[in-house]
Amino acid sequence: MLKEFRDFLMRGNVVDLAVAVVIGLAFGELVTSLVETLLTPIIAAVIEEPDFSDLTFTINGSVFRYGSFLNALIAFVSIAAAVFFFVVKPMNALQARRGTKAEEQVAEDIALLTEIRDELRAQRAG
Repeated sequence: MLKEFRDFLMRGNVVDLAVAVVIGLAFGELVTSLVETLLTPIIAAVIEEPDFSDLTFTINGSVFRYGSFLNALIAFVSIAAAVFFFVVKPMNALQARRGTKAEEQVAEDIALLTEIRDELRAQRAG
């Protein structure tokens, strides 16, 4: 039973998933820090309001606390922008560069195979 458990843990998928979770948590902390220490103060400087959590309005005695929602919305948009510009865009550019090289290699391989085929036909005919 221990051998099966060890084999399960050493499978590639489990190890990859564990690494992804750890990296994801660390990256989440990094992005959260970026938002809280850089982006939120910039927004606060522009809007002149460092925290929106106290913003409310009242209708018929019911208090609507929309400030917390605004804080969450700004954090979400900031995190999404950080992920897009610091992860997605660079990865897309890297994949595009790799894809171009792979397409060039395939074209070279096809040209070489065509040349070999033509040589073999010429040898058979001659």
